[in-house]
Amino acid sequence: MYFPHELTALSSPDHLELNLQTVDLGPVTIGRLNWGTEVSIACDYPDAYEINIPVSGVLESRAGSVRTTSEAGQATVFAADRPSLITRWSADCQVVGVKFDAEYLEREADRVRAAPLRSRLLLPDQIDLSGPDEKSWFALVRALTAQLREPADLLANPLVGPQLASAVSSAFILAVSPEEAGTGLRPRMVKRVLDALHDDPARDWRLADMAEVDGSSLRRLQEGFAEHVGATPTETLRDIRLSRARADLTSSDDSGTVAEVAARWGFSSASRFAAAYRKRYGIAPSEHRRR
Repeated sequence: MYFPHELTALSSPDHLELNLQTVDLGPVTIGRLNWGTEVSIACDYPDAYEINIPVSGVLESRAGSVRTTSEAGQATVFAADRPSLITRWSADCQVVGVKFDAEYLEREADRVRAAPLRSRLLLPDQIDLSGPDEKSWFALVRALTAQLREPADLLANPLVGPQLASAVSSAFILAVSPEEAGTGLRPRMVKRVLDALHDDPARDWRLADMAEVDGSSLRRLQEGFAEHVGATPTETLRDIRLSRARADLTSSDDSGTVAEVAARWGFSSASRFAAAYRKRYGIAPSEHRRR
């Protein structure tokens, strides 16, 4: 609903009329919409995860060989950068949709779960909202959609919106992200160091500086990251910096040249930055800048 898409009216095209209301929390957008008639929608979901929750009617979709049918009490998950087709959005289907910026949600997952930063979130294709955690998350989302009926200037306040975005994202991850053996909540030491790296990734971090954050030894720091993050502290810092640089390069604002962006996020060598960027994203930073 927030992406370039190809829409086809399957019946009564004269009744086609988009009714859309949204709450913009920055990296998270929540909305309520319907189309007024039965439609199909093709979309690639670039750089974002989309969760579509029918509160009435039926939503049928296909992604690759996976077919999903969701009704009230269920949610369909559309993974970032995966072409999907909503084969049938029934005329009486009203959807509450939650869009998560992919980089943002993956960073939040790295804070909450022990999933490596470099891997995409493994989310189910469908969510059963009857479970206690899932039900609580959807209650939070619906409370925010209630703001659509009233002026929501407060939600645009920079002191409020980011906090709500984090709450919606963290609750979502805890509710639906699969938790494999050994990937529970991280020890306090690892979480404190991760928080410090996320808060100031451009700092000239040394391993000793990271260990000092929680007063741990270098060996304990490295063992903790290997066990609970799946990467070394240095690799983790590099990935955080790359994600921040990518956000700058793909933003509509003039964030400077590629070299300036690299320097801003702590890369001392533009060539090493370009190589690391291409390895992670499969594209040169200069090409991302031109998009």
